[in-house]
Amino acid sequence: MNAQKEFVTLLRTHQNIVHKVCNLYMDQYKDREDLFQEITLQAWKAYQSFRGDSKFSTWLYRVALNTAITFFRKEKRSPTIYTTGELPEAVADETINPIEAQLKAMYTAIGDLSKIDKAIVMLYLEDYAYQEIGEMMGITANNVAVKMNRIKTKLKEQTQKYMDTV
Repeated sequence: MNAQKEFVTLLRTHQNIVHKVCNLYMDQYKDREDLFQEITLQAWKAYQSFRGDSKFSTWLYRVALNTAITFFRKEKRSPTIYTTGELPEAVADETINPIEAQLKAMYTAIGDLSKIDKAIVMLYLEDYAYQEIGEMMGITANNVAVKMNRIKTKLKEQTQKYMDTV
């Protein structure tokens, strides 16, 4: 099989990785499409250097995350930030499911993390080991463990603050 066909087959098999990264870093559909294309292009350019030392999915995660972070910086894009005065008032609902409220609080807290911390959380939630996350992020497994402990603490605090306001 030639390199181009092999790449396309592997990318199709693992395209959900690219979609997850695009959804993590871009809010608008058009921006996600642009980022998907940029990740695909960068992965194709780098494919000849893929030695197979790691799984293709691990390598693709690393390319996708690095491309997303660079793309985000290069385009000087930032998420839309609303002040509380711009948001519609929430209608109090006495039947709020506590589990749903906790999930919403957790997703809100994850959304407030830095780009790097979001990526680490995403990979952690995908059940990747610290060693694999480190390979994808270009840091040591020990550094991943330290970062995860800090992230978990931050998420607990932020989630609790949100829950206290509900």
